[in-house]
Amino acid sequence: MKLRTTMVTVALLAVALATTACGSEQGGQGKHDKATSKQVTMDEEQATKRAEEIIHQAVDGMSPKPTLKRSGPVPVGPCVADDHGSDDRLQLSLSYDLTGVPGSAAKKLVRQARDAWVKQGYKFQDSDEDWSKPFPTVNMRTEPDDFWMDAVTGVVDRAKGEGLASIGVTSPCFAPAGESASEADSAALHSAPAADDPGVRRALDHSSRIYDALRVRHATRGEGDGVRTVQDADGTWLHHDWSTDPLTAEEAADAIGRAQAYLESANWTVRHAATDASVPALFALHEEDRTVAQLVPSTEGTLRVAVTTPAAQATVTDI
Repeated sequence: MKLRTTMVTVALLAVALATTACGSEQGGQGKHDKATSKQVTMDEEQATKRAEEIIHQAVDGMSPKPTLKRSGPVPVGPCVADDHGSDDRLQLSLSYDLTGVPGSAAKKLVRQARDAWVKQGYKFQDSDEDWSKPFPTVNMRTEPDDFWMDAVTGVVDRAKGEGLASIGVTSPCFAPAGESASEADSAALHSAPAADDPGVRRALDHSSRIYDALRVRHATRGEGDGVRTVQDADGTWLHHDWSTDPLTAEEAADAIGRAQAYLESANWTVRHAATDASVPALFALHEEDRTVAQLVPSTEGTLRVAVTTPAAQATVTDI
């Protein structure tokens, strides 16, 4: 799937807010061990269908009735596991702008989404929003299937208190198509890229700049390090992941803050996601070359970093 400009628009809404953890298991984004075993049989179609259901649970009863402007589903890339290794599973993210209503209604729509999800029994990722704020954000997750979602109010006119509401849902990890078919299929899923693929250099360049921005020590090279090819139904991607040495929560927060400052200065669109660790994960989209970066703190203290970019030979179609 092509990473569309509309995806960037939705993500920008979160950037306009204070950098609170947006509870949408964006990208793996907060991978929970308790959900891992439950989701190994989920496929992309099922993940998309469930994400749509969660969104419609929030919007179908809204008043005024918004027009839904869809972005995605887009692949977030391979999961970044907490065990210092790469994960064969994938994730996707689906977002909607809630358009066609006055800007003054954005806050009301976000609250209605919150109320609808509470009625479904879904859980808050952090404390309920302070609704005296003009531009609130709601971060929740489903149980027991562990989809993560946010309802966000982006700033349109701060002086008038007008915003644009959006809703995003990210799936838990799911198995790629054909993963269990044979060892050969698994080898094809995660194979070495062509040496002359310019995407290899692109992935390494992005990783290097993120490493420089973090200013923390790289962990000893592990088995999962290096650029590899990842194939799914939407094309071929190049994936580079690595981890830092263990960090304190304060060190991890400072490092991610430095990375965010760099990414935003380099025209990446940034979102956050709550995790089992005390520090939110960071996810970023580079629209120009359609690269996704993930910085995910683990419960062990390491910071997992992953960069996923389209391979040169990938065939990427419009949504």
